[in-house]
Amino acid sequence: MATESRAAELRAKSADELKEELVALRKEEFNLRMQRGTGQLSNTARFKQIRRDVARIKTILNEQAKSAVKSAA
Repeated sequence: MATESRAAELRAKSADELKEELVALRKEEFNLRMQRGTGQLSNTARFKQIRRDVARIKTILNEQAKSAVKSAA
């Protein structure tokens, strides 16, 4: 249920907002990798959440791009 609402929330955003969120998630992922390397990481499950959120955003961006191409043609 939570993923459905998350996907619906993301679909309501514009492409620019999605790209900004994607950048923020990538930065957070990088910071988590640095914490893991130094032994300071406490929440290892966050990696899985970030990976899935990145995949959701990329999927929605691709869907939006395909629908824009279809409507232009």
